[in-house]
Amino acid sequence: MNLDSKNNLAGQISAHGSPATGASPEAPILLVPYMWIGDFVRCHTVVRLLNQRFPGRPVDVLGTRMVSPLADYMPGVRKAVVADLPRKRLALTEHQALAARLKAEGYGDALIMPRTWKSALAPFLAGIVRRTGFFGEARIGLLNDLRSGERALPRMIDRCAALAMPKGENAPADLPLPQLVVPMNEIASWKHRNGIADDPRPAVALAPGAVGPSKRWTTEGFAELAKRLTAAGIQVWVLGGPDEGALANEIAGPEQANVRNMTGPDLRNAILALAAADVAVSNDSGLLHVAAAIGTPAIGIFGPTSPWHWAPLNPLAAVVETTTDVSCRPCHKPTCRMGHHLCMRDIAADRIVALTMQALR
Repeated sequence: MNLDSKNNLAGQISAHGSPATGASPEAPILLVPYMWIGDFVRCHTVVRLLNQRFPGRPVDVLGTRMVSPLADYMPGVRKAVVADLPRKRLALTEHQALAARLKAEGYGDALIMPRTWKSALAPFLAGIVRRTGFFGEARIGLLNDLRSGERALPRMIDRCAALAMPKGENAPADLPLPQLVVPMNEIASWKHRNGIADDPRPAVALAPGAVGPSKRWTTEGFAELAKRLTAAGIQVWVLGGPDEGALANEIAGPEQANVRNMTGPDLRNAILALAAADVAVSNDSGLLHVAAAIGTPAIGIFGPTSPWHWAPLNPLAAVVETTTDVSCRPCHKPTCRMGHHLCMRDIAADRIVALTMQALR
């Protein structure tokens, strides 16, 4: 961004950084959630709180092309506003183009979950009447309903929920759970497209990927699980993004004909697979949240992360952690700083197999 653009933007912030005034009781609300899959699902709790507070106002969510298919299955969401903004530069032109789209919608409120300066820019440029968020990166002016006290809320979902409440009011102790409702006809069509509509066997979906290698249970563990399940006459589907295709093939091993590689770039495919599956087994990743919000019995495997902080709000069939005393966990780091990865390597395949079979029963 050149100097003239910076000066112009600074002038706009100075001119329009006045305190928030009341939004129209019919004006739609824009939610700007986190754009990771699990966090996007988690923020459906915020949508449900907004639906309770403002039953007559539509709620839209901003989303990237990757995560926006989730919005199609979220009750109470009118639509997703799809935008892929650059992560590593300001990209003022792209923010201005998004702001023009937002302005045309006539939003009265924008709730901005991320703490970054850039996440508040387009709602500000769009002139949305009330822009709510935590102080973050010195966002005075960009936000006109600034909130504080986030450090007293250690979980992300509690911080997000606080922004959906009137200023100074606490969120309810029993937060509404995220929901993903997948129509049965879409599941049936997905099964038909994949040639499994007439397969009577139960199906288990495996999600072996995660952000960072330390959050991944071992490939050998997933491979043993797949081998034992297929031997018991169970379909196994391996889900994930395109980068996990090779991992899926490694998990299938000699069972390529019985362990289906369903990885790929389309999140909708994974959503439908998780809705069709009888059980899901997943690392602490976005697909665990998807399965739990759909209501598919899900087994979550947690190594370096704390289930209290990061497990789905929705109930899980089982939460699996190492039984070994690993003093360095939870470290919440994407790679193991100690080099031993004991928090995942010490989780035996026998244990996951038993929990999976129990969930199937």
